[in-house]
Amino acid sequence: MKTLILYYTYSQGNTEKIANELKQALNADIEKIETEEQYKGSYDEVVEQGKREVEDQYQPSIKSLNKNIADYDRIIIGTPTWWYTMAPAIRTLLNEYSFEDKDVILFQTHAGWSGHTLIDLEKLCRGAKVLNSKAIQFDSDGGSDTT
Repeated sequence: MKTLILYYTYSQGNTEKIANELKQALNADIEKIETEEQYKGSYDEVVEQGKREVEDQYQPSIKSLNKNIADYDRIIIGTPTWWYTMAPAIRTLLNEYSFEDKDVILFQTHAGWSGHTLIDLEKLCRGAKVLNSKAIQFDSDGGSDTT
């Protein structure tokens, strides 16, 4: 089964860490989701911007994928938890690309409460068969150790 891992990461790189571990374990292709305009400012300023974007269900423009989703049987999608749900860039990904008739595995990283992220992600995977989704908790001090 040909597998593609798509993920977004911002601060600690925890989502990227898990994505790379999956890449090695599954011998999968991987691609980082990147916004057209990078977040600017201090960490706290970006957190506040992220909160507003989540509340407004904002979908930032993302760079086009280099990989063709049609070439893969299984897609793994990873996101950090932003205000109890997915990062806005992942919302954009799920609304701009079709995952219909694909096996999709979702994962989220968080530092203490997973919120409704996996439920929200699954709702946007229209026509996909969602399997084995997973919440992965890192330490609550913002570090990169899993608990």
